[in-house]
Amino acid sequence: MVRRLVLGCGRAGETVAGVVSTWGGELRAVLPDDSRIEGLDGIAEVTRGDPTDPATYPDATDVVVVLGEDADRNLAAARQARESFPEALIVACDGRRGSESGPALEEVADRVVDVQGLVVDHLLEAVTGEGAERVCRLLSVLRDIDGRLAVVMHDNPDPDAIASAIALAHVARTVGVDADACYFGEISHQENRALVNLLDLDLLSVESADRIAEYAGVALVDHSRPGVNDGLDPDTEVDVVIDHHPPRAPVEARYVDLRSDVGATSTLLAEYLDRLGMTPDRVVATALLYGIRIDTRDFTREAVEADFEAAAFLLPTADESVLDRVEEPSMSADVLATLSAAIRNRRVRGDVLTTGVGRVRDRDALAQAADRLLDMEGICIVVVHGFMNETVYVSGRARGTDVDLGEVLRDALGSIGSAGGHADMAGAQIPLGILGAVEEASAESLASIVDDVIAGRLFEVLENPPSAPRRDPAAADIALEFPLEE
Repeated sequence: MVRRLVLGCGRAGETVAGVVSTWGGELRAVLPDDSRIEGLDGIAEVTRGDPTDPATYPDATDVVVVLGEDADRNLAAARQARESFPEALIVACDGRRGSESGPALEEVADRVVDVQGLVVDHLLEAVTGEGAERVCRLLSVLRDIDGRLAVVMHDNPDPDAIASAIALAHVARTVGVDADACYFGEISHQENRALVNLLDLDLLSVESADRIAEYAGVALVDHSRPGVNDGLDPDTEVDVVIDHHPPRAPVEARYVDLRSDVGATSTLLAEYLDRLGMTPDRVVATALLYGIRIDTRDFTREAVEADFEAAAFLLPTADESVLDRVEEPSMSADVLATLSAAIRNRRVRGDVLTTGVGRVRDRDALAQAADRLLDMEGICIVVVHGFMNETVYVSGRARGTDVDLGEVLRDALGSIGSAGGHADMAGAQIPLGILGAVEEASAESLASIVDDVIAGRLFEVLENPPSAPRRDPAAADIALEFPLEE
């Protein structure tokens, strides 16, 4: 284990010390009594005292980093560190004053660096380019919110929405804006509940749009239009939208970041944290990494370079033991019953399987059944549907086909409900009453009516199906109306 010691720490040096604290090993610091810095995350022990006094030093260290603002004091600290730890690597900054000490410092330290120059370079890198412009505009909008911010996920949120919400709330707090991660509906999928419980996420379950009206600002993550797959009033004024599903209709908000050329909204939030020079804590990093993995199916579905880069940025602070526990939850009786009904009621035409499971108590069970049935030999497309609370829910999966499943469901079911999705993962929601003879149907025939309508429309569209488009950030017309992966 590498032992590191920081001697002194000015405002510029704080940035460097923050980076050093992420390198692992043991890190200690000696800060002057007059230092304005209260402490740094990741430092095992902070001692208040004179950085030139060996009495404040630990017994041994491998690396000494001198980060004070005064060059003369840095020279004295470096000399004392060399005397106390003759075998240690000493890196010292030249400070802001007393530049005459520069040559002498170079004789003592193994390396002399211009910390202010390094910080300026880092800031210039962070504030140039399109990504930097996004960050500046986002922070400007957040700072302008006079009160509490509601970060709203889509209904029954999946890991990508959950992670994106807590990350954006974290960013808002850094500029002095209190924020809540809010959702309508339920978190019923076993893995999603495990993620929330194991990370002890502070999420706010909202039952009425009136509750959101109490907030000074509203942000949407992983979806982009109020009233579409969330419980908001469609006329809600939105301040921030961050999503990787571009909509079919214009999005109105003070700040909009819609990028379909990444695999997850969590990737975008990781990019913001990276641009801001913020090292995510264990909770945020773990949630974002899981959000990326789920939406890209462990980087096998629509994953791009940015998703891998975001994962690499998050991995050092993510808790992989939590991810292992999240991915091995017990399967509920409701899910097993839904899977059994899906297998029993399946219709197969060529490489397409459709199945209706009737009334369900857990809509997430439909997606889990679709995932399992896609593993059947000879099957490339699976569509599973069931109904609850006067709504028919449809979950579709595709693999190894040129068919764009999102467009198929939109063409087949969009006229009687809301439908859309990705080329290989899509879904729909249909009001049960719109299917015609439902009101007169007996309980025994209701499931059959729903199955006939959905299967009939689906197979009709599949006679001449839309092809899956190539990945193109400009192809907004293939957008998802709302995310239905969960």
